[in-house]
Amino acid sequence: MAQSNIIQAPLFRPQQRLVLVVAAALSLLAVVYHALVAGPRQGVIMLLGIALGLTLYHAAFGFSTAWRTLIVQRRGKGLRAQMLMLAVAVCLFFPVLGAGELFGQSVNGFIRPLGTSVVVGAFLFGIGMQIANGCASGNLYHAGGGQIRAIPSILGFMAGALWATHDYDWWMAQPQLPPFSSIDQFGVLLAIVLNLLLFAGIALLTIWLEKRRHGQIEVDAAGKGLPLKIRLLSGPWPFIWGAVVLALLNFATLALTGRPWAVSLAYPLWGAKMSELLGLGIDFEFWDYWVMTGRDAALMAPLAFDSASVMNIGIFIGAFLAAALSGHFSITWRLPPMQWVAAVVGGLLLGYGATIAFGCNIGAFFSGIASGSLHGWLWMLAAFFGGLVGTRLRPLFSLPRS
Repeated sequence: MAQSNIIQAPLFRPQQRLVLVVAAALSLLAVVYHALVAGPRQGVIMLLGIALGLTLYHAAFGFSTAWRTLIVQRRGKGLRAQMLMLAVAVCLFFPVLGAGELFGQSVNGFIRPLGTSVVVGAFLFGIGMQIANGCASGNLYHAGGGQIRAIPSILGFMAGALWATHDYDWWMAQPQLPPFSSIDQFGVLLAIVLNLLLFAGIALLTIWLEKRRHGQIEVDAAGKGLPLKIRLLSGPWPFIWGAVVLALLNFATLALTGRPWAVSLAYPLWGAKMSELLGLGIDFEFWDYWVMTGRDAALMAPLAFDSASVMNIGIFIGAFLAAALSGHFSITWRLPPMQWVAAVVGGLLLGYGATIAFGCNIGAFFSGIASGSLHGWLWMLAAFFGGLVGTRLRPLFSLPRS
């Protein structure tokens, strides 16, 4: 009963009512604005981003914390939830990607080369997400929930991503193997089975590590004892709920945009727009990245027409709405000076690493593996080793290791 009061009572305080009204109005305004300015499809994409932000916040679904918890504490419920998310995703994605279309629309996964840029970029990203205390999606929903310390990370992400666009052609010239699609190589059914076996193997490994350290596995009891409608609306959600909903929303992204969910795709564009706004005089439009990645058209258009940007803004707004629904929205900005430094440095590593590695924890890891691309697994391995290094570096920035 006490836990129920904690969740429900804030909704009846006047200041929390005001926050909820503002969050709901902002959500509605964002959807209507994009629908009117850029077309109904962009309005739906904004709505999808809001749903992603709400899910990430209510399930507290992070990648950096889950990996760090496994590294330091040998607790694996977060990583097991990620394996469930991937399992649901491949079962949805592989048949559709094998067919090449969905509802009459052409769809394509993220199938990328395997090479130096993926290994180095993912390793840097793994360090950065531990120092910055959040990954690409994590910083967006943390900021939406009122954690101001995520803002310097986002700004650093933009700067690092823009820096990487300058070096992009050099990284693409480094040794790499051609793209490998398990769907093309093995067929849809065998590719699903092989991936499910890998997910199960990783989940079992985390169970073994956890039982070896603690004697038993940790049970995710988030929101237990609350009425279902309260849990759905106000949270908190168990990791498993978040895993399934994120897989479904990624599939909805594929159906709507013709490609999987990607977060870091927007950051080089944001960095370019910001440098232009500040009048820094950087000739980024002549860099090869924009043509090589097909992002040259987005560079010339308003952000409202860029699906990746719209979805990221939606994640921020959705997290704000979720925090308001939970009654726990509050602005947190007081941090030791070194943690502000960590946010910027970590953000730079996140942006640079994600751009040269063909994506972040969402675009390369989640959506890469869901696309059947071997580069997603390579990204995961390199980023995990980066996470090991980043976890050891955290005390240098006044951050706890756990």
